[in-house]
Amino acid sequence: FVQNDWFMLQDLLTAIPLGFFLAFLLGPVFFVLLETAAIKGFRAALSFNLGVIFADIVFLFIAYLSTTKLLKSIKDDPALFIFGGSILITYGIIQFIQTRRSLIHEEVPEIQKLNKRDYLGLAAKGCLLNFINIGVLGFWLGLIIIFGPQMEMDGKRLLVFFSGVIGIYFFVDLFKILAAKKLNRKSDG
Repeated sequence: FVQNDWFMLQDLLTAIPLGFFLAFLLGPVFFVLLETAAIKGFRAALSFNLGVIFADIVFLFIAYLSTTKLLKSIKDDPALFIFGGSILITYGIIQFIQTRRSLIHEEVPEIQKLNKRDYLGLAAKGCLLNFINIGVLGFWLGLIIIFGPQMEMDGKRLLVFFSGVIGIYFFVDLFKILAAKKLNRKSDG
């Protein structure tokens, strides 16, 4: 019992830097979240972010269900770690190139003017914006391939780990939303 709790604590500590990494990946979601916070306010950005997180959870379940049996059959195969690492490196390079291109050409996605009370619409927008980026599925798939075997594909440990990643991601995003809103107030004044 105590050993299992120790593993779960280690899993949670491993999740913290990944949650920070995920929160600061530059992409359309990052910029739209900050723009929504600055223009429409905290609740609107929170609604948008909850939609993004819902899409992440759906992608995570898809990745988990599609890899669980495969990983159990080839557990502890070093080629698997190389493959998972390659997926994450490729994902990082693609994100870097796309971000660089969008910054060079100043193509920050425009947000539609929505009614302030349309929080469900903002959540749907966040969810759809995240869904159209298939790289997100690749990211979650890579994490499962890398960390799943280390956690012996134990459902409880994986739940703690991925809850930690998403929880830290959400927590950091709350600070980003507050900072964007505060910067907008300073620029208006």
